[in-house]
Amino acid sequence: MPEVPETPGADGAVGNGAGHHPHPGAAVPLDAPQFQVAAKNPRRVEGVVAVAFVASFLALAAFGAAYWQAASSWVLGVTLGIALGAFGFALVAWGKYLMPQGPFEEPRPQMATTQAEKDEFVADFATRGKIAIERRGFLVKLMGAAGAVLGVVVAFPLIRSLGPRPNQVQSLYHTKWRKGAKLTSIEGRAVKVDDIEVGGIITVFPPDDLGGAFSQTVLIRVQQTGNIVTQPGRETWGPNGYLAFSKVCTHAGCPVGLYEELTEQLLCPCHQSLFQLSDGAMPVFGPAPRPLPQLPLYVDSKGYLRAQADYDEPIGPGFWYRGGANNEYAQ
Repeated sequence: MPEVPETPGADGAVGNGAGHHPHPGAAVPLDAPQFQVAAKNPRRVEGVVAVAFVASFLALAAFGAAYWQAASSWVLGVTLGIALGAFGFALVAWGKYLMPQGPFEEPRPQMATTQAEKDEFVADFATRGKIAIERRGFLVKLMGAAGAVLGVVVAFPLIRSLGPRPNQVQSLYHTKWRKGAKLTSIEGRAVKVDDIEVGGIITVFPPDDLGGAFSQTVLIRVQQTGNIVTQPGRETWGPNGYLAFSKVCTHAGCPVGLYEELTEQLLCPCHQSLFQLSDGAMPVFGPAPRPLPQLPLYVDSKGYLRAQADYDEPIGPGFWYRGGANNEYAQ
């Protein structure tokens, strides 16, 4: 078998390239050319890379907090730009200045090799990159922390854009009308008894849901004075000649916004459903299957119209079950 020539190690000793191995699993010494980096002052570069990773970590956290709070676009842009820029700078600087550059030239023995030499070559080849990274474990941890925050922040748009978790009971059976809620115009003005003439109609909302699609309610001044009773059990729901009904049509959810004063009827212009106010907004024409839910009202000591409570049944088109003791279509 041909003799394998001995080559000098990095420390000047003659041998087969093994030398001393201060790192477990290293096939060549750590001061060998395979592990030399381009930076003249590696410690300084390590500090710069560490600062960049920390800046990326903090900027990503700031971006996540700003996105969750729906901050302005420029805040999102600045924080995300700093985060990604710092993270990219750290990776490029690490790879360019703190990783072995190569190419490397080493004395090549004759092709005939022993099994031990083959094993040593495989170990050397497999451990070079791993050892080069493990030597700077602090930077690896900082990069992992910044990457972890980035992964969480990337999920924010998906999580937040889904909106609030749906609550079947709240979303299908209740609106934002509550006991004592003032009837408020879309401009945010609370409605008083003398604000609307007989035959007048206005769309009102609870103060904390102006423009809300589910809370929108039509308020009609049917007569000048006196309570209006539209159904048994609703003796106090229509004070001072006022009635209030959900504006969401029970047919397809269209807005019911037209009032015929002479016949005291509400009309949905989309599919021509007609509701008789004096009979609890019972449908008398068109495809609507149920009456409009009525909002119980009262007048406070200062003359403001307020809600006694929420609607006693779900608003809008029907689904598999309907509440409301006075609704003949409940089942």
